[in-house]
Amino acid sequence: MHISVKKAGLFTTLQDLGRTGWRQAGIPVSGAMDPFALRTANLLVGNEEGEAALEMTMTGPTLEMEANLLIAICGADLQPRINGQPVKNWRPVYVRKGAVLSFAGSVKGCRAYLAVAGGFAVQPVLGSKATYTRAGIGGFCGRALEIGDRLAIGTMSKSALRRLSQLARRAGNRAYAEGEWYVGPGFLPPYRANPTVRVTRGGQFSWFSERGKENFFTEAFQISAQSDRMGYRLTGPEISLCHPRELLSEAVTPGTVQVPADGQPIILMADCQTTGGYPKIAEVITADLPVLAQMKPGEKVRFAEVSVNEAQRQYRKQEKKLALLKKRLALL
Repeated sequence: MHISVKKAGLFTTLQDLGRTGWRQAGIPVSGAMDPFALRTANLLVGNEEGEAALEMTMTGPTLEMEANLLIAICGADLQPRINGQPVKNWRPVYVRKGAVLSFAGSVKGCRAYLAVAGGFAVQPVLGSKATYTRAGIGGFCGRALEIGDRLAIGTMSKSALRRLSQLARRAGNRAYAEGEWYVGPGFLPPYRANPTVRVTRGGQFSWFSERGKENFFTEAFQISAQSDRMGYRLTGPEISLCHPRELLSEAVTPGTVQVPADGQPIILMADCQTTGGYPKIAEVITADLPVLAQMKPGEKVRFAEVSVNEAQRQYRKQEKKLALLKKRLALL
């Protein structure tokens, strides 16, 4: 079973939950920018939640199905179409062999995830299928998709085969059929344009001036066009230090907010380096990384401080939702 690429889209890569255990060797985690959407899409099609899916940016690819498949699209609304007909996000969808999946472009959010029952049959690199394009490793040939690529699909689970069979009967002679069950808005992270994301204090928070701290927590910052999977560069009021200081490089993670000498923050994202030498004013909480992942250049973000205990509570709350989804899908 294969999916063939007719158009590649703006930037489409295979991503899973990342390449863990290699940061001491300088290898980034990578993986999905919005892990919540990836995990949900996989659960909807009967995969393990960490299976690789296509991360599609802004415009999305055009894909032809070379077999009858069960798919789910979660995350941004890129206006998916099957043979030109609109199809909805956040639910399982049966797609007949020969049908073409395309995307009209983003109307909400930045990144969507296409999971396929059985997963994508690519060889893991250092224990992960995640694409890290800067090193040319993982995913499909270590790069973003190109026209003419053919993606092999793995073996479906028993639950996936049952869901596919149910939806195939509903489809009849049509090219596709959507599941009646779907993930509702109340279950999702607080996706919205120009959001406020929650942060804890960074390792060098005390280095910043009172004016710099006030600017960080009261003003909005715009995501610049010089932003990618490695980091979001922000523009806004200056975040100043009390006085110039040097910092030896130390560990950073996705969500770290660094402030270089120009006073303009950088939020590190999924492909970020493993160490950094800029002072860290804050750390975005794990539960809000999916919200950041769906932001586009030109949007504005604000920051709100929370305690470490609150950050952990929000993480547990998100994990409980995914565990509940898994249980409910098992009952189907």
